[in-house]
Amino acid sequence: MLTLLRVLFGFIVACLVAGAVTVAFIVTPGDVAALPAEAQGERLINAGVLALLTATHSAIFAFPFAVLAIGIAELARLRSLLFYVAVGVIIALGGFSAEYMNEVAGEASILNNYALAAFLAAGALGGFTYWLFAGRKAGRRRKNAATAEGSTEAEAAA
Repeated sequence: MLTLLRVLFGFIVACLVAGAVTVAFIVTPGDVAALPAEAQGERLINAGVLALLTATHSAIFAFPFAVLAIGIAELARLRSLLFYVAVGVIIALGGFSAEYMNEVAGEASILNNYALAAFLAAGALGGFTYWLFAGRKAGRRRKNAATAEGSTEAEAAA
């Protein structure tokens, strides 16, 4: 049960970070700083709401892919930062591709370096965040359960 809560918490926080990173490419800190002081608060509140909406959209898209990757990582006890960042980037590239494939001909395209950088940054930082909150401890419960049954550390690692 604790593993499920750890994984769920890590996924939620990773999606929130991915949403905030994506919005930071739209509402840049420089844009907010350039506003008059009385308008900055409202702009930040609007950016926060947009980040929550973006995080929800990211979670809906990423969930099936993340479940697969997290399941593999938990079973194989993968705790590598590189694995989680790579999975985040791959999921983000899948989202970028899905957006591109659903474009209407004649409309402005998402196929540009700035949008690609936003997706890559969101994926990489989302993967890093998941690793930070949940991925570092992947598979740890199985290992502890094996040692509690009286086996040695060497037998649990085998």
